[in-house]
Amino acid sequence: MKMILVRELKKETNKYIDKKVKIAGWVRNNRAQKEFGFLSINDGTTLSTIQVVYDQELTNFKEIGKINVGASVLIEGVVIATPTRKQAFEIKASKVTLFADVDEDYPIQPKRHSREFLRENAHLRMRTNLFNAVFRVRSVAAHAIHKFFQDQGFVYVHTPLITASDGEGAGEMFTVTTLPLEKVPIENGKVNYKEDFFARQTHLTVTGQLQAEAYAQAFRDVYTFGPTFRAEKSQTQRHASEFWMIEPEMAFCDLKGMMKVAEEMVKYIIKDVLDNCPEEMELFNSFVEKGLKDRLTKVLESKFKMITHEEAISNLLNSGVKFETKPQYNGDLAREHEKYLTDKYGPVFVINWPKEIKAFYMRLNDDNKTVAAVDLLVPGSGELIGGSQREERLPYLLKRMEEMKVPKEDLWWYLDLRRFGGSTSSGFGLGFERMIMYLTGVENIRDVIPFPRTPRNAEF
Repeated sequence: MKMILVRELKKETNKYIDKKVKIAGWVRNNRAQKEFGFLSINDGTTLSTIQVVYDQELTNFKEIGKINVGASVLIEGVVIATPTRKQAFEIKASKVTLFADVDEDYPIQPKRHSREFLRENAHLRMRTNLFNAVFRVRSVAAHAIHKFFQDQGFVYVHTPLITASDGEGAGEMFTVTTLPLEKVPIENGKVNYKEDFFARQTHLTVTGQLQAEAYAQAFRDVYTFGPTFRAEKSQTQRHASEFWMIEPEMAFCDLKGMMKVAEEMVKYIIKDVLDNCPEEMELFNSFVEKGLKDRLTKVLESKFKMITHEEAISNLLNSGVKFETKPQYNGDLAREHEKYLTDKYGPVFVINWPKEIKAFYMRLNDDNKTVAAVDLLVPGSGELIGGSQREERLPYLLKRMEEMKVPKEDLWWYLDLRRFGGSTSSGFGLGFERMIMYLTGVENIRDVIPFPRTPRNAEF
């Protein structure tokens, strides 16, 4: 008898009614009674469990009643229709075989666990409904991103994880070295990186953008989707030391064209997840964030607004609201500022930011004060996307690098892109975990990445 997936049973239930089937999965609950019992089985192909009824006609009835939660089992039995109950069918077992039982100290029991406790058991937490739903949505959203860009002819570029340049200019990078830490070679009072593996100082990347720009000048439209790293000692709910980024880069594209792609992408991901994860989204809507599906549907139906950074600050200053952080024309937006703006506008692009608080590669506007940068703010999350039109004019780029003390010798190849047929180019970055938080209503980044890496924590 061929083993069948629970996903298939649910999809074509009528086909299997009164038929004998074989399934394998893990016990989520075992309610043993005197003459019969109920196993709740999850096989990993769907969020919900299947009820298996076993009775004393089975030769190993007593042994089945002792099977612990978490054990893996093989079930053979007949699919019985149960139209008056919550589930449309159940399986009446003719055979229950134990693959592997679990020790009595198995931590994932059929009760409510705190998320902090589950983070300490990150290797097991996906066996709970919440995290099973989170990571299925993460999988579907990742596929949606690839589908969106591939269907539009974008080329997927694998940018390096080890780099010699700081693409963001923030300096919060992990050093990659094979030098003996107990006896680091020193020359003229400094670490002699010439003796290191790459014969120079290297880091884990904070962005694949600069390399994506190089490929955009050959393929026109490209995107990266991979892990990035930041050695920022932050313990907030929105920061992690290892996270995934989606970074499209488009040649012959200005800021307006880039924003159009960003809006289309966000809506595509939301719709794809709503269409393909109905069970999971209902769980989030009921138990994580009431009204989540309505919030996401409103985003799908809305036309994203656009305001300048100056207009945003004026809005905040004239709002009559007393913010903890005072809005400033030459400053960034705080979370409370983002909330006010999204409450007023819904999804909104904030463009033309002060050059002092943005990266060196962003195109200088004609006012010589702002750059062609954009942040997308969305209700319930705040900043979701950051991007810009790139500075394609070599003299302007050189001047910005001097002002921001970005070493030109490390980025000689990046400057070549301006010297050798460079074009207008624009791109943005979407933090994948931020997107998953937005889709699920889960508020902590540690709960949307399988094995989170944060300061003083690299478990598993």
